Amino acid sequence: MKYYLAVDIGASSGRHILGWLEDGKILTRELYRFPNGVIEFNGHLTWDIQALFGHVKHGIDEALKNYPDIVSLSIDTWGVDYVLIKNDAEVLPCYAYRDTRTQEVIDEVHAKISFDELYRRTGIQFQPFNTIYQLYADKKAGRLEGVTDFLMMPEYLLFKLCGVKSHEYTNATTGGMINAQTGQFDTEIINKLGLPQNLFCKLSQPGTIIGKYKGVDCVLCASHDTASAVEGIPMEGDEIYISSGTWSLLGVKIPKPITTPASMAANFTNEGGVNYTRYLKNIMGMWLINRLRDELYPGKDFGEIVSEAEASKFDETVDANDKIFLAPESMKGAFDAKLTSSPKTSADYFRCAYRSLAITYKHAVDEIEASTGKKYNAIYIVGGGAKNKFLNSLTEQATGKKVIALPIEATALGNLKIQMEAK
Repeated sequence: MKYYLAVDIGASSGRHILGWLEDGKILTRELYRFPNGVIEFNGHLTWDIQALFGHVKHGIDEALKNYPDIVSLSIDTWGVDYVLIKNDAEVLPCYAYRDTRTQEVIDEVHAKISFDELYRRTGIQFQPFNTIYQLYADKKAGRLEGVTDFLMMPEYLLFKLCGVKSHEYTNATTGGMINAQTGQFDTEIINKLGLPQNLFCKLSQPGTIIGKYKGVDCVLCASHDTASAVEGIPMEGDEIYISSGTWSLLGVKIPKPITTPASMAANFTNEGGVNYTRYLKNIMGMWLINRLRDELYPGKDFGEIVSEAEASKFDETVDANDKIFLAPESMKGAFDAKLTSSPKTSADYFRCAYRSLAITYKHAVDEIEASTGKKYNAIYIVGGGAKNKFLNSLTEQATGKKVIALPIEATALGNLKIQMEAK
């Protein structure tokens, strides 16, 4: 039996998933799960990359003890974040995308190259945490001096395992510096911002074997977790997908990027897929729910929270994508600032959040249909949010589309699928 190992890491947790083929289907087993999360350091939000790698390595080593026939492994994570390397040593701290350090450089970046031109060249939506702004903030702070490499998070972890530095296409596209037509780093953008050219190497496609760890092939999957998730969704044709986790990524597969002014105005993004473009919008997602829970119902079962939200009669909604919700000190306070009426119970906040998400999904679906000129009949939902029947029902009502909820490890399945095809 050939076994494959997917290491799937999100902003709040990671898991090692074993996979194998049986009767033409990929079967899986979770072997190890570990916590992840941002930590505050000197007033900034950062990642503890030593602890993260420690968990990754420990989980792999434990898997190999029980399954010595593992033939390959791969790692996927969230996008945009990276680790700076000076020769083979990390430049710390490693900043997290929710940190606000980029705010003071965004206007300067756009003065050197307008966002209109950035979007026309890359097709990537504006987000204050995009890699392009993070790297420019590093340049301004002198953090790029002597740096020999920058590695996106999955490629950094693979480098620590096998000693090979790489740049995977799908994850690189999330940062706002990949030319939508060539599929490689855009040298004009890099030159205009005065970033070191040596950092921007040729990109590798999903399925590339880059090295070995303890005799096991280290493979580049679609290392942006959403790219792997889309590969793991058994879509039959032209359907919409929502990868529902900390973020809700709502989009469709298209043959080539859409970089029109209307697409830019709608803040849609064109990210790399496996021989297609993922045309999607980032929506705030379960971040809203998780932060409300931490504040209002610490440790309470999500099933109880959903039941109370369903019973609530509070009907006002907010724009779930308002920047006030990105990293507020108080999520309840952020909702209060945007509501004209006052929720009477904690359940009212959750009902508001769920309904707001469903309505924001509807607006995104309308914009996708306008941009692509197509009508879509169904929405596939995967990830943690797929288990939320209340939100799925609200989404079906708001969009008028059939919702197909798949409570599967779609990201791990996509990760494993690419490994199996590579072998």
